[in-house]
This record gives sequence, structure tokens and C-alpha cells, in this order.
Amino acid sequence: MAIHPTAIVSAGAEIDPSCEIGPYAVIGPRVKMGPRNTVGAHAVLDGDTTLGAENRIFPHAAVGTEPQDLKYRGERTQLVMGDRNVVREFATVHTGTAQGGGVTRVGSGCLLMATSHVAHDVHLGDRCILANCAVLAGHVKTEEGAIFGGLSAVQQFTRVGRLAYVGGLSGVNMDVAPYLMVSGARGEVVGINVVGLQRAGYTEEQVGRIKEAYRIVFRAKLPLAEAVAQLKAEMGQHAEVAHFVRFLESAERGLLR
Repeated sequence: MAIHPTAIVSAGAEIDPSCEIGPYAVIGPRVKMGPRNTVGAHAVLDGDTTLGAENRIFPHAAVGTEPQDLKYRGERTQLVMGDRNVVREFATVHTGTAQGGGVTRVGSGCLLMATSHVAHDVHLGDRCILANCAVLAGHVKTEEGAIFGGLSAVQQFTRVGRLAYVGGLSGVNMDVAPYLMVSGARGEVVGINVVGLQRAGYTEEQVGRIKEAYRIVFRAKLPLAEAVAQLKAEMGQHAEVAHFVRFLESAERGLLR
């Protein structure tokens, strides 16, 4: 284990011997770190926080600190991170709240760029990217592969679907369906994230079906229930469309259209 002599590691922390902890880093007593994690200078890991393997926490990041929620009264809540995440300088990731289920979850392979923020009770899917100053408010749930541009903001309790792309400087206050691109201060749907789908390995036929599903829901001017029923009848047997339909049917905050 490589721990810099100026780092402060609490006695109760459970740290795999393969981890590296840099100068002046602070590790709290309830932190658990799996193999080959690295923690940069002046970074803070606190709270009931569990890291998987090969995460990189850069200098001055704050991971597992208390939630910014006025209802929080010091309850024992958690942050659980998967593997191979990168948390850049001054990014913040908070533990959950008792009212929100008690756990903030970050999947695997995520990139949280400098000064980005993951609030209490967020569930962040695998391979998500938050660009600089992107912020997810409390209780936000994102599916795998979602990308948030710089200075974007997502309101509390909102869901963002698989491989969705939220452009820089955009505000999101309702659910964003899978595969879509959203842009603008009021978060308007502007199309399909075709490049993201291609990079994720979707075939030309799958992308074509997603385009047709998008047309039916977002361009045919049908009531949502009618559009969903049509999708089920015409393409519901295809996995990518079935996932799209499930997301639409479970929307509770309303859907950006």
C-alpha cells in the first residue's frame, strides 16, 4: 500500500493494500476501498463510502461527504461506487438521505469531470459522463451511457434514459427518454443521439427502429398513450424499442417532448 506520509487515514478505514493515497488526502473511518484505487492530493473520502476497483479520485475531489439537504440530520447513509470510475478535480459526490432510500449509487466506468456534482440519492448508471460543472440534483436516476454537457443541470427526481445526451448549458426538469438529445435552457428534445448509438454498437437496423419510434412519439402529434400503444403493436418485440416503451410507460414527472 502506497500512502503518502502526509495523508490522514482513519483507523477504521478498510483499504486494499494495492491502493495509492496521495499527499494530504483525508480518508474517513467508514470508507472501504477495493483493489487498485488511487486518491490524489488533498482529496477527501468520507462517510459510509464503498469503492470497487480501479477508481481514480483526483486532487481536491470530495467523495462521500454529507448531502446538501436541509432534512438531513446526520443519519448513517451510504455512497456506493463501482469500478473504473474517474472523479476529477473539485467534483463532489454525496451520500444519500434517509428519505431517499439512504444510498447514492455510481455505476462503473463513469467520468465525472472537474467541478461536476452528483447529489444525494442519485443513481448513476454505467459509463455515464458528466462534463465540467454538470450537476445532478437529488434523487436523479440515469440509465447507462447518458452524457451531460458542461454547465448542464438536471432537476431533482428526474430520470434520464439510456444513451441520452443532454447538451451543454441545458436545463432538464422532466424525464428524458432513452436515445434522445436535449438542448436549451428549458430542455427541448432536438433529435436522436445517433453517434452515441453507433459508438455503443447499435446496428443500422436498430438505429432505424429507434428513429421510427422517435417519429411516432415525438413528431406524429399523437397522445402519448396512443403513441406507446402503436409502438408496442408495431415494434414491441425488438429489445431497443421495448426498453424505450418501458421508460415512457413509467414516466411520473412528465416527459420532455
